[in-house]
Formats: sequence, structure tokens, C-alpha cells
Amino acid sequence: MEPFTDSTNCAQEPLSRAELVLECEQLKVENDQLQRAVTSHAIVDQAIGVVVVIGQIAPEEAWRVLRDVSQHTNIKLRVVAEDVLSFARGEALPDYELGELQRALTRYQTRAVHHGPSQPAPCDARP
Repeated sequence: MEPFTDSTNCAQEPLSRAELVLECEQLKVENDQLQRAVTSHAIVDQAIGVVVVIGQIAPEEAWRVLRDVSQHTNIKLRVVAEDVLSFARGEALPDYELGELQRALTRYQTRAVHHGPSQPAPCDARP
């Protein structure tokens, strides 16, 4: 079995113990960052679903609503998404965030009415 080597080292010299420890620490940091990103993505996806339901808009529009709330309130998107999920569970949104959410929903609901929905509406015809 070959010892670990630095892939950027053309001579393929074995890494020292100190270099291996440093590499391990860097990989742990990168792994933590990736885990946080995956968790954040899942939270945002769930919040998009909530906005789709409460706003009766397409997922693409719901994403834009969350993005707009984040930009207009200067709150990170992940935090806005967490707040929306809490709101869906019955907790209160801060007034400034709730107001911006309502304004963004109105903008995108109005856009859907004037420009048509981003996706086909479900068929509700009954015999």
C-alpha cells in the first residue's frame, strides 16, 4: 500500500506527519461546511414548499419570494427559511419580516395573474 501523498507534488513524496495532520484538519473543515450546506439547502427547500402552499404560487416564484424577503430585510436566506418554517408551525414572524413576506407574495401572485402561472394549474374539473 502506497503512503498518502500530496496530489499537487509532482515527485509524489510521502507526506510528513505534520502535513497529514494539517490535511486531515482541512478535510474536517470542508466536510463540516458541506454538511451545513446540505442542511441549509433542505431547510430552504422546505420553506419553498410552505410558501407554495400559503401563496398558491409556483415553486420558482416561492424561491423568488424567499430571496426577496432575505434581500429586503438583510437577513440570510437560511434564516428567513427557518423563520418561515417556524411560522408554518404556528410561531410568529417578526413584523418587518412578515410585512416583507406579504409584499413579496403579493408581487408574485400579481405577476402570476397578469403573466400566467409559471406551471400549469392542477385540473379541478369534476363530472
